[in-house]
Amino acid sequence: MATVLVTGGAGYVGSHACRALAEAGHVPVCFDDFRTGWRAAVRFGPLVEGRLLDRAALDAAFAAHRPEAVMHFAALSLVAESVAEPGRYWRENVGGTLTLLEAMRDAGVGRLVFSSTAAVYGDSDLALIPEHAPQRPTNPYGATKLAVERMLADFGAAHGLRAVVFRYFNVAGAAAEATIGEQHRPETHLIPLVLEAALGRREAIVQHGDDYPTPDGACVRDYIHVGDLAEAHLLGLERLLRGGESLTANLGVGRGYSVREVIERARAVTGRPIPARIGPRRPGDPARLVCDPALALAELGWRARRSDLDRMIADAWTWAQGAGYDA
Repeated sequence: MATVLVTGGAGYVGSHACRALAEAGHVPVCFDDFRTGWRAAVRFGPLVEGRLLDRAALDAAFAAHRPEAVMHFAALSLVAESVAEPGRYWRENVGGTLTLLEAMRDAGVGRLVFSSTAAVYGDSDLALIPEHAPQRPTNPYGATKLAVERMLADFGAAHGLRAVVFRYFNVAGAAAEATIGEQHRPETHLIPLVLEAALGRREAIVQHGDDYPTPDGACVRDYIHVGDLAEAHLLGLERLLRGGESLTANLGVGRGYSVREVIERARAVTGRPIPARIGPRRPGDPARLVCDPALALAELGWRARRSDLDRMIADAWTWAQGAGYDA
């Protein structure tokens, strides 16, 4: 069993990864500055409070806990914000990761599981996007993640770093018992926004654009349950602990849903009317992103077992009806 430093471990995906690690017998050490994470989500292992750009805080964490590996989730991730403030994204996402990698190198930690994104692909005309598809990000967020992927390869060549890189498609859902879930400040993800409209916490859900080159004019995305995502990270870690080589793999299910389809399924699952209206496109949004998940199955034996859209909405609905982390 391994001690794993989890950057961003108080966030949405990071907290579910910490839970999966703890359930498998590992020790997740959450490293977070709580700008976007939640203290109430830190419940599966020790906490180190610190910023990724703070080399002294990272050095202290490595010295105190002596992790065998790192899971790296800490990043800024709002597409529209990255278009408006690219410098902040390059500083935090790329500069922060460089600080982390140098701290890992100096501490002798050579295993990393990295949270990347399907945004590295940009607009794609492929029905299913494989890992070797052209990488042409349409926004600074995707560009910073692609830059980090290159940085990992360079550290691998120079210092022997082995990394499993996961390119996520759209993450949804919550822990089945609703102890941890999705809550952002501000919220930008479709399913929790739809459920806020279902609860009357917002007037309507806004569909950003209805003139995309898709069957119903709305953006199409591949949705994956956060529990399936966490399970993949555990498999990626175990690959590295066994001495396995670096890997870059997509995480998704290979089926896309439009914004309109998600709203309709949410109406059915919740039994609520959910008012909706059309708004302008958001800058940097690709029309369609759907995953080819074959490599993760072949290399890790991973399958998305929880990622039926109705189940993801139902789990998120149970979480949304509770107090969340604000109580």
